[in-house]
Amino acid sequence: MDFTFSPEHTALRRMVREFAENEVAPLAMQMDRQHRVPLEMIRRLGQTGLLGVCFPQEYGGMGAGETGYCILMEELGRVCTSTATIVGAHIGIGAMAIHLDGNDEQKRKYLTPLARGEKIAAFGLTESGAGSDAANIRTRAVREGDSWILDGGKVFITNGGHADIITVMAVTDPSLGARGGITAFIVETAWEGFSVAREEDKMGIRGSSTAELVFEELRVPHENVLGKVGEGFITFMKALDMGRLTLGAASLGGAQASLEWAVRWARTRRQFGVELAHKQSVQWMIANMATEIEALRSLVYRVAWMVDTGQPFGQLAAMCKMYGSEVASRAIDMALQIHGGLGLTRDFPIERGFRDARIAEIYEGTNEVQRIVIATNIFREHGVRIRP
Repeated sequence: MDFTFSPEHTALRRMVREFAENEVAPLAMQMDRQHRVPLEMIRRLGQTGLLGVCFPQEYGGMGAGETGYCILMEELGRVCTSTATIVGAHIGIGAMAIHLDGNDEQKRKYLTPLARGEKIAAFGLTESGAGSDAANIRTRAVREGDSWILDGGKVFITNGGHADIITVMAVTDPSLGARGGITAFIVETAWEGFSVAREEDKMGIRGSSTAELVFEELRVPHENVLGKVGEGFITFMKALDMGRLTLGAASLGGAQASLEWAVRWARTRRQFGVELAHKQSVQWMIANMATEIEALRSLVYRVAWMVDTGQPFGQLAAMCKMYGSEVASRAIDMALQIHGGLGLTRDFPIERGFRDARIAEIYEGTNEVQRIVIATNIFREHGVRIRP
């Protein structure tokens, strides 16, 4: 069993950390307070090749695999959750759907500019009545000659306000339900019939765009069907499995930042004549944080290795998302406790980190859904079919 990173992945981590600390970290507070997406910084990420880190070189990517992508998300999550969210939606689900099920022509036309950062991607699944119940979507696509006419809307779409390309799931045959009646499409936002209805004003991840989108008699060429007609639900679920793993990696970065902030403060803050580091209650919180973070790190990179070696990983990806988001929430909560009242002030990054961490337990499939997925798989292995 080899638990070491390759020299290439080690060099990639140095590169990403340098970019994160020099280019991303200085903008993090401004992004949050101004509710502003730093598109110029995202473009610089693309120019370095990092927005295509996991995609094949023949489509403009870096070819560093899922392990490389997890390294990217961990290092971005360590300095700015908003930036990690933008990149995660772009690579991990928006572009990933094209990478997984797109044909060669689609990959050359769409994945290549996405990998280079020339275009930004989003993932159009969630609707007002279809969040955790993803199969309950109502957006329709009706065949008309060589095109499909798309009508409906999506909500809570990350990158929705500035995306150039959106992978969209729509009902094409209501009689067949999720398994056979839903199709995925590649939609260009420049097409007539697309509009952004509103941007959400959020508690956390305020430096990322979360938008409501409208499709009004939007004509999609048949060649923009992603995968096979009727199999869009499968395409989207495969993309979400990948996204859940890397959300765990971003949560790992956020948890690591919380630990670093807590240790730094405990070394310098004095109470009752000594530094907080000498207080057993603080030591126990630091020990708990460090142990959970190390366990999460092992889980994330083991699953990344499984993806890169072609092994089944869906159940473990759900564990990464569920456990990672909860580890990050517990870590920032303990870091705030160690900082005391100052942790609630906007002069410290703890307050922003606390608000940012909460969403990870909800998006890309709530943790309740992840527990259902995990338990259903376990019972299936023992011959028990769980009723929905």
